[in-house]
Amino acid sequence: MAIRRDIQFIPSRDGTKIAMARSGSGPAVIKAATWLTHMEWAPPGMAGQALIDEFSEGHTYIEYDTRGCGLSQRRVDDISFEAWMDDLEAVADASGQERFVLMGFTCAAGVAVEYAARHPERVSQLILFGGFATSYHSTSHPDPAIRREGDLMLELAAVGWGNSSPSFRQVFVSRFLPEATPAEWSVFDQLQRETTAPEVAVRYLRAMYSMDVKQSATQVRCPTLVMHCKGDQMVRYEQGMRLASLIPGARFIALDGSNHIPLARDVAWGQFVEEVRAFLGRSPEGQLDAPAVSPRLTARQQQVLQLVARGQTDKQVAKALELSPRTVEMHVAGALKALGCKTRIEAVQIATRQRLLR
Repeated sequence: MAIRRDIQFIPSRDGTKIAMARSGSGPAVIKAATWLTHMEWAPPGMAGQALIDEFSEGHTYIEYDTRGCGLSQRRVDDISFEAWMDDLEAVADASGQERFVLMGFTCAAGVAVEYAARHPERVSQLILFGGFATSYHSTSHPDPAIRREGDLMLELAAVGWGNSSPSFRQVFVSRFLPEATPAEWSVFDQLQRETTAPEVAVRYLRAMYSMDVKQSATQVRCPTLVMHCKGDQMVRYEQGMRLASLIPGARFIALDGSNHIPLARDVAWGQFVEEVRAFLGRSPEGQLDAPAVSPRLTARQQQVLQLVARGQTDKQVAKALELSPRTVEMHVAGALKALGCKTRIEAVQIATRQRLLR
């Protein structure tokens, strides 16, 4: 049975029309848009359809085509990081949801991080996949060879994206989906052609390569799950780890495989689903788990855990609260026991989910 999707068109800050789709029912999950999306073009086996199938069961799943792509307005003046932020803010407001889970894949992971940092009151949990904090043109320590690689990708997009021969686009396909079959490459190649125009693809890459959310990542306060495929050739595995390291309390999961975004048949997709369900408190059948009895923390344990959530060390916490580091360790141990956790990251995530922290 096909999942019903309600599509509407909403204006972004500058008036650009954004196509937004809603499916399922329950707690809201909003997926920040990437550049290769088309809501009328979701072939079986690809991540787009797999995400709809997964999140429409037990959730209200909200997605949208970003400006210049898919069903959204194709001719646009502004393609930039701030424009992407405007689009996400417009979708979040139009969703009617006060609080929601926010999810970002690849370049949209940075947009999701920025939104969570700017609007902590609205994001309950953050899910990031294949993301990065900086890219080819925004890193503070540029490697000439790496920079040249980014420039080459821009040249290939400019010359070959609209070419009738798929050879140029296949460079992108082979890096996006190195483990795909020739038939799957062909489907993805068609998706690239249908999604956006060549000149828009180049403008997207330029904006993407200039993205920098290092500082914003340190300001995220909600429980965060970061996942990355070990063999990713588009965004290196180390970039995913670095992004996770910048977000206080984030949990990082390494997934098996090399596809930039896994296919529904990939081992990585099964791992992704398992981790997300556990993170959101869902059973293997997709139902929300019954709410547990809220644990209790002492006022001092809450103070200590609040500072731990901000990434502070025991010495920094001790100085802030005028305690000894040993006393801080004692309060952390007490909080872990009360919450039934083994690590500080788990404690911060559970305490935040239970609204025990501000």
